[in-house]
Amino acid sequence: MKIQQIYTGCMAQAAYYLESNGEAAIFDPLREVQPYIAKAHADQAKIKYIFETHFHADFVSGHLDLAKKTGAQIIYGPTAAPEFEAVIATDNQEFKVGNYTVKAIHTPGHTLESTCYLLTDENGKEHGIITGDTLFIGDVGRPDLAQALVEDLTTEKLASFLYDSLRNKIMTLSDDLIVYPSHGAGSACGKNMSKETTDTLGNQKKTNYALRADMTREEFIKELLDGLGTPPAYFPQNVMMNIQGYESLDQVIEKSLKPLQPYEFEALANESEAIILDVRHENDFVKAHIPKSIFIGIQGNFAPWVGALVMDVKQPLLLITPEGKEEEAITRLSRVGFDHVIGYLEGGIESWKKAGFETDSIASISPEQFASELNDKCIIVDSRKPTEYEAERIENALNIPLDTVNSNLDSVPKNDNFYLHCAGGYRSVIMASILKSRGYHNMVNVEKGMSGIRNTSVPLIHFVCPSTLK
Repeated sequence: MKIQQIYTGCMAQAAYYLESNGEAAIFDPLREVQPYIAKAHADQAKIKYIFETHFHADFVSGHLDLAKKTGAQIIYGPTAAPEFEAVIATDNQEFKVGNYTVKAIHTPGHTLESTCYLLTDENGKEHGIITGDTLFIGDVGRPDLAQALVEDLTTEKLASFLYDSLRNKIMTLSDDLIVYPSHGAGSACGKNMSKETTDTLGNQKKTNYALRADMTREEFIKELLDGLGTPPAYFPQNVMMNIQGYESLDQVIEKSLKPLQPYEFEALANESEAIILDVRHENDFVKAHIPKSIFIGIQGNFAPWVGALVMDVKQPLLLITPEGKEEEAITRLSRVGFDHVIGYLEGGIESWKKAGFETDSIASISPEQFASELNDKCIIVDSRKPTEYEAERIENALNIPLDTVNSNLDSVPKNDNFYLHCAGGYRSVIMASILKSRGYHNMVNVEKGMSGIRNTSVPLIHFVCPSTLK
């Protein structure tokens, strides 16, 4: 069977391309659709269907642009109610893609319309199943993203639906089926995803905590809900864009790709409510940046962090980018629904400085210097996730995870200088930029974060599993 996973690491998202006998289908496409069109063109195939596993929360799908450009039909599972033309499949309805068969299997739980797609090859052999956010490698989809859309729908009810979907619809299938999920490690759509992005269903039955054969409904619900963090604020906004529709990406790029001279940029920054978003490398940002700008580097998990920290997809943005990265930044922002870039600084930070405008900087030191300065009176803020902090940390460090900084400003030291670190240096600079924009200037960033600190004399506390204690 010719099926290809198209994995986008910075989004931890997988789309799929299926082709047979001159016909093709795309599953859960990202918003920039030209790569899918090019792939089908190379195979001399026509894209016949666009299969959506559910209304996505963590990204804006490319279904509408792809359908408009190819004439393909958009397919959703039962109960979906999009506000545009689409085929709403019935449970077990089959679709032909060349000599292959795609069967829609309704699996509510992550959302009510969540649907998996069983793939059967030209010989009638069941090859794999595209599981969307119903089943991941090592995890299952969180059930707390859709309840706000339906009255009286609770997280517990959705978890119970997911329990039934997994046991009655998925676990009854053949062990040699290949599981093709929509996300891998790093996605906020689950809590325990593997770095692997495919596996056999049989192995998942053995290793995935949520597929234990002897697991009761009550145990499943408890374990599934335990440790779920608050979903990012942009998630429900992306859901509504996927349900209601959105502006074409071509139009978004055309209106957003607007070069601005420094004086124009400064005037727009002062006159509008735009956030200045600097997407250069953190090492460049700490040396010189526009005062009150926010750093979120394009080389990292850029779009998800913008969604988690800027939060409102309608927020106007002004961009500072590395030269030649302007369109890439606009495109990647659009993946999570941020379509309101109003321009970028032509010539970047160098043109800003040449025009005589003020810049700011962030105090930043090496891990070795941090080790030499560390004493019992030092205040340390750790911006990593709680799980990272629990596994390994500096004694007495204060944990303020980056994604909570906007709601936890009261926890940040106000009157005393403090050191700020993360795992590798990316997140700590994001946090420092947010704090500086809010008037905090009393932090020192530790370059390379824990990956550098680990190689110094700084003593660290490590988690010890209780089962290893005698």
